[in-house]
Amino acid sequence: MRWKIEVFHKILKSGCKAEDSKLRTAERLANLMAVFCILSWRVLWLTMLNRIAPDASPKLALTDTEIALLDRLISGASHRRCRPGTLAFYLTKLARLGGYLARAGDPPPGNVVIWRGLSRLTDIELSAEIAAAGNVGN
Repeated sequence: MRWKIEVFHKILKSGCKAEDSKLRTAERLANLMAVFCILSWRVLWLTMLNRIAPDASPKLALTDTEIALLDRLISGASHRRCRPGTLAFYLTKLARLGGYLARAGDPPPGNVVIWRGLSRLTDIELSAEIAAAGNVGN
C-alpha cells in the first residue's frame, strides 16, 4: 500500500502542481486540496483499474461523453493487446492523448500519461460543451 500512497502523492504534487497555488486563505487552500485529491484519486484509480480489470466495460470509469470524444479523437488501432470496446482499449486511447505511444512492447500506460491525457480530454470536453452551447442560440 505504501507504493500506492507514494504514487498518489506524486500525482498530487507533480500532476496537480499543488505547491504552485498562490491562495491566501486556509479555506481556499483546503477547497483546492479537496478537488486535487479527487482528481489524483481518479488518475490512480484509472491506472490501477486498467491493470486489474482490463476487459471491464469502459462505462465503469468513463462517461458516455468521454467515450464518444475518445472515439472521435483517436483512431481505432489503439493497442494490439487490447480488445476493442474494453476499458483497456479506451484507457490506452486516453493515454495516447497524454503522449503514450502504444507500441507493441510498451508496458500498460502509467499515471503520468493518464494524467496528461485526462487533462487534455477535460479541456476538449469543455471546448465541445462551449461550442454546443454557442450553436444553440444560432
